[in-house]
Amino acid sequence: MIRAEHICKSFEGRTVLDDISVAFDAGKTNLIIGRSGSGKTVLLKCLVGLHAVDSGEIHYDDICYTSLGFKERKAVRKNIGMIFQGGALLDSSTVAENVRLPLDLFTEQSEAEKRERVEFCLHRVRLEDADDLYPSELSGGMIKRVAIARAIVMNPRYLFCDEPNSGLDPQTSVVIDNLIHEITEEYNITTIINTHDMNSVMEIGQKIVYIHEGRKWWEGTKEEILHADNRELNDFVFASAMAKRAKRAIE
Repeated sequence: MIRAEHICKSFEGRTVLDDISVAFDAGKTNLIIGRSGSGKTVLLKCLVGLHAVDSGEIHYDDICYTSLGFKERKAVRKNIGMIFQGGALLDSSTVAENVRLPLDLFTEQSEAEKRERVEFCLHRVRLEDADDLYPSELSGGMIKRVAIARAIVMNPRYLFCDEPNSGLDPQTSVVIDNLIHEITEEYNITTIINTHDMNSVMEIGQKIVYIHEGRKWWEGTKEEILHADNRELNDFVFASAMAKRAKRAIE
């Protein structure tokens, strides 16, 4: 579980997050949604430690992450996997080398152990024959699957995903969503996904947090979101659905 308590964050005097408290459960796909500029990306970066909060606390299970020093945080970060929006693969490294990178940086495993772990993770994301390929040789969906393999190679307890479906076609987006959902349940990971994709919400949203103008405006399940008595949330859902229809019509 990851728990945020009364999180506030400002940049140059402008409040971006205003007193946000929320808990994200292990073994579930927890989604943060909201319009561009709502604060959802800043919240994700505060949770993972890329931004320091101005006030409030963030707990990883029974550890108060915000009170830890640099060395203590490093120990927690070994249990964190991150899937970046564009995949963030190293262009000059092969698929296997990209997935292996966290093992090289944070473990003292033998070459055989690293090779076995990389092979397992690539098999788990259905990329068994891609070891020696370079990122330039991969499709968008394959890049995201390599990013997932790298994110889970350390057996993380916590997984953060920043717009994992960005730039993907609808069919590939469903594949990535389902893969993240399967891995979350299989390994009982606390997974937090930052997204604006309502398809993702309705496919895998076990807990949804809607951020509006820097505040937690609503939280609930995918079953509850369509019947929520919340004007701003309803407007967001409607606008997202219309944008998706318009995109499909163009395609």
